[in-house]
Amino acid sequence: MKKKDTVITFKVDDDLLKVLEKIPNRSAFIRTAIVSALENVCPLCNGTGKLTSNQKRHWQDFAEDHMLCTCRECHEKFLVCSRSQ
Repeated sequence: MKKKDTVITFKVDDDLLKVLEKIPNRSAFIRTAIVSALENVCPLCNGTGKLTSNQKRHWQDFAEDHMLCTCRECHEKFLVCSRSQ
């Protein structure tokens, strides 16, 4: 027997509701957006945008040997280990 999908709900403001109402398949759009967001979550903060004091300490240790650089081609930021140069 196939398990039925679970329905969840969430609140949106009026402006977001107006935009979502124009999307033909809102459920598919929202599912895709959530999966995409989850695939791109920061591995340190899990998407909160904040580090705990222990995470910050570990990050500072890591940052001593790593530099934040910008790609010349795509202009995205990335980390480079200074030990490998």
